[in-house]
Amino acid sequence: MSPARSRALLAATLVAATAFVSAPTSSPATPVVRAGSAPAAGPWIEADLSERKLTIHNGNDDVATYSVAVGRGSYATPTGNYTIRKIVWNPAWVPPDSKWAKGKHAQPPGAEANPMKVVKIFFKDPDYYIHGTNDPASLGKAESHGCLRMDPDDAYDVARYLMQNGGSPQDESWFWRVLHFRSETKTVYLGNPVPMVVKP
Repeated sequence: MSPARSRALLAATLVAATAFVSAPTSSPATPVVRAGSAPAAGPWIEADLSERKLTIHNGNDDVATYSVAVGRGSYATPTGNYTIRKIVWNPAWVPPDSKWAKGKHAQPPGAEANPMKVVKIFFKDPDYYIHGTNDPASLGKAESHGCLRMDPDDAYDVARYLMQNGGSPQDESWFWRVLHFRSETKTVYLGNPVPMVVKP
């Protein structure tokens, strides 16, 4: 977390948060986004696997672009059109039933050895998501087991943008608590799910 962001969040008044799951009150239709096209308005995410980049769009406008690590070899990141509905802050990590994870142990939220840093953003539930990584040297490369890895600060920015623009906004104190109580997992369901395109 950058010093400027930390100062801004520390300045916010801490409000006790008792709800650990934020759910939408309605489920409006999600616009369809196809590779090479864009919705006339509204947020959507584009991941370009060949460029190792993830871009937030608002209609035809680019909001921000970030470096990511993508899947390698037989663990390639799936391409196609998806919808982001769920965000998990401070996630635990459970080793998948896969050869590469043999001998690895589950890690609780916030643990130093937990490879899921800060947040994971599901685009193909339950197996594929965008998440903060504990291996920033892998960014810009094909190094993951299928998910899209991001710098934890960048993943924070993307998740917060999705909440603020996807119908599930929270105030500064909510995000302050997420960042300073890393052992607390919070699951958010977007009131207005956000389209995502993953390009080869």
